Amino acid sequence: MVAVAQLVRAPDCGSGGCGFNPRQPPSLEFRAGLRLPARFRCGGPLSEDNRIIRVQHLVRTFGTVTAVNDVTFDVRKGETFAFLGPNGAGKTTTIKMLTTVLRPTSGTLELDGLNPVTDSTEVRKRFGVVFQDPSLDSELTAWENIDIHGVLYHVPRRVRRERGETLLQLFELWDRRNDLVKTFSGGMRRRLEIARGLLHTPRVLFLDEPTQGLDPQSRNQMWTIVKNLNASEGVTVFLTTHYMDEADRVANRIAIIDHGKIVATGSSAELKQQTGTDSLEAAFLKLTGTTIRDETAGSADAMRQMARMWSRGQRR
Repeated sequence: MVAVAQLVRAPDCGSGGCGFNPRQPPSLEFRAGLRLPARFRCGGPLSEDNRIIRVQHLVRTFGTVTAVNDVTFDVRKGETFAFLGPNGAGKTTTIKMLTTVLRPTSGTLELDGLNPVTDSTEVRKRFGVVFQDPSLDSELTAWENIDIHGVLYHVPRRVRRERGETLLQLFELWDRRNDLVKTFSGGMRRRLEIARGLLHTPRVLFLDEPTQGLDPQSRNQMWTIVKNLNASEGVTVFLTTHYMDEADRVANRIAIIDHGKIVATGSSAELKQQTGTDSLEAAFLKLTGTTIRDETAGSADAMRQMARMWSRGQRR
């Protein structure tokens, strides 16, 4: 197996911007997937001027309905950022705009220095996305799902073979690589979707309620792997979840959106302090209320729409 260091660096590593030197052999910590010093993680140490996502005064309307209303926030390189809110708060609409599926009505977006509206094809190469609803082809094997993704993203055959093996080993799916996905448990399918989303070495990984319906063991295993990848590869993780304990455990910072507006941003500790509560769930409820919200449309539609957008971009 090729050393992990050769597989996990971002596309522009080696150019001097992140401190990684491909001519030097990787350390044992790098090969083992353990946490790297900040200078070896793409994007470097976190700071206010080191942002990979910038959203300013974002608005999206659907007829007379304003789904996202003057939203502003940023995400720093290499951090895990939780975007929380009740059903219908504007989370999915915001993610769709960041991932080029929807155009904003007004406001500005930036992902890795690029505009998702005007540079959509390049932006799609910079992120991986796992939507809430399943998007794997259950009639194909795990390896076939990985390989097709690599072809669509123009990952060279040797690289997708080597990195695909590394990711399937990491997500404990290598021994099942030749089995049909329809024989997999829910947790196995979720791990495969995340592995697939990381195949093309994205700078940002969007996870939209990735653990919904999983048992505690599967949730724990998945987040342990994602945290290790965040540390070893420096990939920025942008997640949504309704499990407050997950956000409390894995997120460096949290933004809470309600009725299309950001109502609070900060670390879990800061949100608890701001609201005078002793848990993130209590802080969330104090900020958003206890009224039950309606469910929104499933994200399988978002994946299909994104695939159509990608196909149109490739034909240009």
